[in-house]
Amino acid sequence: MGTWSIWHWLVVLLIVLLVFGTKKLRNIGADLGGAVRGFKDGMKSSEDKPAESGAAPQVTGHTIEGEVKEKAKT
Repeated sequence: MGTWSIWHWLVVLLIVLLVFGTKKLRNIGADLGGAVRGFKDGMKSSEDKPAESGAAPQVTGHTIEGEVKEKAKT
C-alpha cells in the first residue's frame, strides 16, 4: 500500500474534473502559464540590464491618492 497505481491516479483525476470542471481547470492552467512566462521575462530583462553603481534614491513624504471610478474590463 506504499505506492499508488495508475488506477488510483485516474480516480483522483476523475474526482478533480467532476469538482472543478474542465473550463475552470483550463483557466487555471492558462493563468499559471502566463505567470510563469511573465516571471521568466522579468528575470531575463533583469539579467540584460547592467548593474547600477549606487543605491536607488528613496523618496519619502509623498502620498498619491486616487479613486477607482470603474472596474477595468479585460
